Amino acid sequence: QVRLVESGGDSVQAGGSLRLSCAASWYAYTRKCMGWFRQPPGKEREGVAAFFSGTGSTWYSDSVKGRFTISQDNNKKTVYLQMNSLKPEDTAMYYCGVLVDPRIGSQCGTFRGYANWGQGTQVTVSS
Repeated sequence: QVRLVESGGDSVQAGGSLRLSCAASWYAYTRKCMGWFRQPPGKEREGVAAFFSGTGSTWYSDSVKGRFTISQDNNKKTVYLQMNSLKPEDTAMYYCGVLVDPRIGSQCGTFRGYANWGQGTQVTVSS
């Protein structure tokens, strides 16, 4: 069972930056999708950024493209989400999820099939 723990959420003003971290408890999966998702109050969870460990390919939702960056640290135990130029509409609970051994790498960018959610970390952006 993969265990994920998110951290780094905070309250910031519009235009500010945050870096979220997702610490993972596994080491063995070489082919996996790591994704960041968010759930604004009263809305469904949506995928915002994804990373495929096999190639390093990344995908972003249109709402965050150019502002958010997903990355993995060298020991492959932590995935980050660098969030710049934050907007009030970025306010949400942010979660990371994993999809182990996808059939093809591009599956990561569909934001479907992810599991093993962490407890989430709250990001609040004020105007």
